[in-house]
Amino acid sequence: MHALIAFEMELGLFAFILGASGLAKRFVNIVPDALKSGILLGAGVAAVKLVFDPGLKFDTAPYTITIAIGLAFYILFSNHFKALKVKHKVLKYISDLGLVPPLVLAIFIAPLVGELPWPKIQWGITIPQFYTLFTQWTPFSSRIGWPALSVFLGALPLVAAVYIVLFGELIQADALIDEAREFRNGDENIHFDANRNNMIVGIRNISMSMIGPDITMCGPLWAAMQVVTCERYKQGPEAMDSLYGGVASFRMGTFTGYFLTPIVTLVKPILPIAFSLTMLVQGYVAVRVGILKARTFNDLGIAGIVAAVLISRGAAYALGVGVVLCLLIFGKEFFRNWSSYDKQNDPVFNSKIGVE
Repeated sequence: MHALIAFEMELGLFAFILGASGLAKRFVNIVPDALKSGILLGAGVAAVKLVFDPGLKFDTAPYTITIAIGLAFYILFSNHFKALKVKHKVLKYISDLGLVPPLVLAIFIAPLVGELPWPKIQWGITIPQFYTLFTQWTPFSSRIGWPALSVFLGALPLVAAVYIVLFGELIQADALIDEAREFRNGDENIHFDANRNNMIVGIRNISMSMIGPDITMCGPLWAAMQVVTCERYKQGPEAMDSLYGGVASFRMGTFTGYFLTPIVTLVKPILPIAFSLTMLVQGYVAVRVGILKARTFNDLGIAGIVAAVLISRGAAYALGVGVVLCLLIFGKEFFRNWSSYDKQNDPVFNSKIGVE
């Protein structure tokens, strides 16, 4: 617990300082599209790998996952379903529910094929143990206390490594929002600010390290749910008036669900299915956005290497390899502001995707 408290507090402080100083946004802007593309590709393939690796989620419920993900992809991404829902109001309501229909289907399919048990519904209200948490598991409790200075010093290398993962999530969040923005023709000003995001992440992690240390951390992105929300947002104001409202509604809905025991007990048996669905949807969109982020053949080549290293050796290695490759291929151009750079007019990038 001392290690967790020290690590989460230092991660929060590090993220907050980068955001407050403006360095976070500067880092995001100077990262070439090739490296961003590689991070997105790697994150997407890694998400799929979490499901299909031998002995993991898919092997526990292959039939249920296959049927549920088939329905999810059909509802979310199929052009045929998009055409049908325009003609049939019921299908439009089903589309607006996102991953809920395949999850409801999984509740029945999994027991019928013998892969998971039927849910045992319980009634009542779940009461979180906030008092026990604060008095037994925080640095303010006599049982835990504050970590020693040596524990804080020992956490520094891990903080640096984890921030690289957090940095990748910043890029992913920016790319998802940027793609969603293009579908709405400017009817809502969605402003993503890496500095503000870092400050929020910092405040959340610092606070949680003192009032409820959490091993999952408080990162900048719940990627799978961001994907589902953005996919619905792209359908227009009729489906989702505001992206901010959509995210807030989702979080308020899940937060309410935590307190309702019937909902908790209903979905508990299919949690492996829900995890698989969210990872596969995240992987699908991350790979798609990652490839579209690349603007030249050089970008794609670097992205492929970075993605492979990320999957096999982790984010720190991938970032290091990507930086070296970009320096070797782009030279001094690596340090320009890539967010506002028009490659179309640069003769160095003479091999452009889609141009013979």
